[in-house]
Amino acid sequence: MSSVNTMNERPSAGPATGLVAYVRRNVALSVSLGILWLAGMVLVAALADQLRPYGITDMDLSSRLAAPGATKHWLGTDELGRDVLSRLIQSIRVSLVIAFGATIISAVFGTALGLAAAQFRGFVEHLVLALADFQAALPFLIMSLAVLAFFGSSMVLLVCLMGFYGWERYARIARGLAISAGAQGYAASVVQLGATPARVYLRHILPNVASTLIVSMTLTFPEIILMESGLSFLGLGVQPPETSLGNMVGFGREYLTRAPWIMLAPAAVIMLTTLSISLVGDWLRDRLDPTLR
Repeated sequence: MSSVNTMNERPSAGPATGLVAYVRRNVALSVSLGILWLAGMVLVAALADQLRPYGITDMDLSSRLAAPGATKHWLGTDELGRDVLSRLIQSIRVSLVIAFGATIISAVFGTALGLAAAQFRGFVEHLVLALADFQAALPFLIMSLAVLAFFGSSMVLLVCLMGFYGWERYARIARGLAISAGAQGYAASVVQLGATPARVYLRHILPNVASTLIVSMTLTFPEIILMESGLSFLGLGVQPPETSLGNMVGFGREYLTRAPWIMLAPAAVIMLTTLSISLVGDWLRDRLDPTLR
């Protein structure tokens, strides 16, 4: 009977095992492709000045709305005869700089408030949580439109404004993890040895919660890219003659029927970049989060 049962179990286990292996291979492939795409985007942003075949404001009126595939313009030209590839390369640099700078500001600001709430508790904790609730309930896009319309758009203002997006997530995560780490006893032991609160948080608690914060950054990064693209699409983000991915999409929508490549190229980069960051973020969460191992 045991041999019969064993023989009956093998066929059912085979397809399940094959399906799991197939899913794992595809997940590994998608994550690898995502990492390669992000590495390529970073490389393009770093070497934008060397990779651009033309200046972003150089006009060739004899080649207006040239289709992709031309010998001089691989991705075609826009309504003013400007090279789409050159503007796309510069847009990648600008959008990544804005998203990276805003993500760092958001993470540092939110984490600092979260650690302060965990350290002082009482009034400070209630104030931080109240601010976090207010930020979560505030329509950030509407607030951004109001601020940029009132103060005008500049790169510094745009980065700082985007830096206030999502900070409440870091504050809540840092507060909860810091309280949990303090309850484990090792933080109290370090305090009894004479360590200052700053040393305890920076040298002992923060490294232990950094993995969760890094995963949160990978989730916020694509959202900031999309937010900046939306603001630039509405005309209140990056202003000409500078260009960004959302800026290119916004100007290209007027020529969608005659020259769709003007809008499709930056739109494809936005989609692939946000998708890659999401895939890599999920992979990092599985790798770094001890509760999911």
